[in-house]
Amino acid sequence: MRTVRQLRRVGFGLLLLAACISAPSEAPPERGGGIVSSAHPLATEAGLEVLGRGGNAFDAAVAVAAALNVTEPMMSGMGGYGTILVYSAEEGRARFLDSSGRIPRGVEPDQFRPPTPGWEQNRRNAKTITTPGNVNAWASMHAQYGTLAWDELFGPAIALAEQGFELDARAAGFIASAFDEFPAHAQSVYGREGTPLQAGDALLQPDLARSFRLLAANGPAVFYSGEIGQAIDAAVRAADGFLRLSDLEEAEPEWWDPIEIDYRGHRVVTASPPANSFPALIRLGLMSRYDVERLGHNSTEHLHRYAEATKHAFWARLRWAGDPDFAPPPLDRLLSGPYWDSVTATFDPERARDFEPPGVVSGDSHTTHFVVADAEGNVVSATQTLGNSFGSRLMPEGTGIWLNNSLAYSTFEPAGNPMDAHPGRRKLSGDVPLFVYDGDRPWLAVGTPGGHTIAQTIPQIVMNVVDFGMDVQSAIGAPRVSFVEPNMLIVEEGVPDSVVSDLIARGHEVRVIGPGIGNAHGVTIEWGDDGRPSSFAGGADPRGIGTARGN
Repeated sequence: MRTVRQLRRVGFGLLLLAACISAPSEAPPERGGGIVSSAHPLATEAGLEVLGRGGNAFDAAVAVAAALNVTEPMMSGMGGYGTILVYSAEEGRARFLDSSGRIPRGVEPDQFRPPTPGWEQNRRNAKTITTPGNVNAWASMHAQYGTLAWDELFGPAIALAEQGFELDARAAGFIASAFDEFPAHAQSVYGREGTPLQAGDALLQPDLARSFRLLAANGPAVFYSGEIGQAIDAAVRAADGFLRLSDLEEAEPEWWDPIEIDYRGHRVVTASPPANSFPALIRLGLMSRYDVERLGHNSTEHLHRYAEATKHAFWARLRWAGDPDFAPPPLDRLLSGPYWDSVTATFDPERARDFEPPGVVSGDSHTTHFVVADAEGNVVSATQTLGNSFGSRLMPEGTGIWLNNSLAYSTFEPAGNPMDAHPGRRKLSGDVPLFVYDGDRPWLAVGTPGGHTIAQTIPQIVMNVVDFGMDVQSAIGAPRVSFVEPNMLIVEEGVPDSVVSDLIARGHEVRVIGPGIGNAHGVTIEWGDDGRPSSFAGGADPRGIGTARGN
């Protein structure tokens, strides 16, 4: 058995599921006019600029998403997809906007399975590209709730793309790791004389700036049926992928009612299927059966129970995730008190159980999250991704747009399972943008990237705020744990050595890592008697380089 000291020296390749590490951001002061928390300081500034010009949270969210496309091109953008949770102060309700798009109608699922020749390569190449949904979602959110003109929202992103910005070590590392797979026209943008750009170099993206100018002037039609869409169609055809212009033309944003549970008297609201956010609520429901505050933050008793709860919720996702039109999860049962009671009754308070999967796995690895709130009380919590870093590594020439590799995260065996690459069906994301209400309005808005760790990180942040009384910055920065198949519990440094030893003694296969599970961003809102926000506080994950700032 390894000692705790030895465990702390163990390298762990599965950290690709989590964000890279950089210097922590200082917790921002409370502000009263609006707030943005995002994974890059320049994207945060883009959102604040739009708020400062009289835009609302929905306008600012489009500006932040566009700026992240420029400053984190490996993580998200026009060629990607995601999950957006919004709260409209005027309507007094939360809504889920699905931007994950659909699987192309021409997909041949057997191309991803043996004995098809090249099936392994097909799981990584242009065949994995699904219909990008982000642009449609931005346009729909703006059409329903925005106040500024559409063409006013892209100025910060265009300026950043045209004038360039200085690369940090994190972004340069992603570029270096993928550079050899870039097409030549992308290498000319992300490198010099065949060598990847380094930290401190300026990244200029003139083609991406042009694409944003086209989008600003012409709206989403230019992406889904016009010049950009035609370039996407041509590039994917040339790379022998499945996505076609007809898939883009058929794409539509979809609004859904969110799902929720009660946790300690608070409504906890997140995205409904087709998003696979429900396991986060299962985890909180299971933990509601314990006096978490009495157990103690990151104590042995707390983490042992959470480890067992998170394993079960992981199993539930693998068993029950599905397109609601074909295989809807049984949420009435999974999100009920009797179900939580029956599950926790099977937990051994002294011993870990081995994980026995039902055989279905999927998820996203490289992602971003941001939160925006404005002075009227509107809130946007959005997770967006390309799948892998730089997605499929396919950039249609002249566009500057990376296309996703969404289908790489399908489950191809057994054929026909709910997470298979079903032609024409919705792509199921594992994102968890989430609100916690205090009374009838959102109090906490939060989300994170991190693949399979997403729906495990968010419940821990919620417990930190609700059960342990932490402010949002402390709740986001606190050490985390995460279950990873086949039977491993990742524990971040900062959890006491004695707790790690106790968890090992209880049968958990523990790996201790540096802070690296996710890159969460969140905001808390205090509401005045007039029904408007009286103050905001923001949290930016010290595991990343992002910032949370108000104006």
